[in-house]
Amino acid sequence: MRIVSLVPSVTETLSSWDCTPVACTRFCERPDLLGVGGTKNPDLERVVSLRPDVVVMDTEENRREDYDALIGRGQSVLALHVRSLSDVNPAMAELAARVEAAWTPLEIGPATPARLRAFVPIWRRPYLALGTPTYGASLLAHLGMATVFDDEGPYPEIALADAAERRPDVVLAPSEPYPFGRRHLAELESVAPTVFLDGKDLFWWGERTRAALVRLAAVLDSIDPGFR
Repeated sequence: MRIVSLVPSVTETLSSWDCTPVACTRFCERPDLLGVGGTKNPDLERVVSLRPDVVVMDTEENRREDYDALIGRGQSVLALHVRSLSDVNPAMAELAARVEAAWTPLEIGPATPARLRAFVPIWRRPYLALGTPTYGASLLAHLGMATVFDDEGPYPEIALADAAERRPDVVLAPSEPYPFGRRHLAELESVAPTVFLDGKDLFWWGERTRAALVRLAAVLDSIDPGFR
């Protein structure tokens, strides 16, 4: 089956199922595969020229106008919708059925009651925060970590002073989509003690979710040994 993936999470998942796409985006971190642009600006002519059996998109990662354009060109498109941890199993089951693969459902288990609150920046200049409804915030909430900007939409634009006023227990600084690192430590710690984490574990869903839940739980345990 010829699959074009316009979603990094999907590219990773399909590869783990031995259904490697014929093309993907530059954000999928697969330089060995043909690139067709970004998630928000794919080269639609190139996608169509590949004559895919299916193009996989996501309602948050990709734009509606690109979906409409592909449909208008007669392409078979599967648009997934993952905005929470609970969306993963049905979305992956739908994907597996479409590409004739097998998906073993996640055993998610009961959520941990919230004990700490985090400021999660996802961009800088301007600062954008992780809010709700989003997969990342849902993942953290399941593990017992609330986000301090959970009342202003998915990705509100904020100032660091706004974050400090909400008195988070910790700043969780992911490596993507903005590459937060040690060079940003001083400004982030003006808000709260800061922990860096792998952004893929927080934002890439699908097959990664199984191990990401374990790794993120370990990060939260390191913040507060009695956390869970």
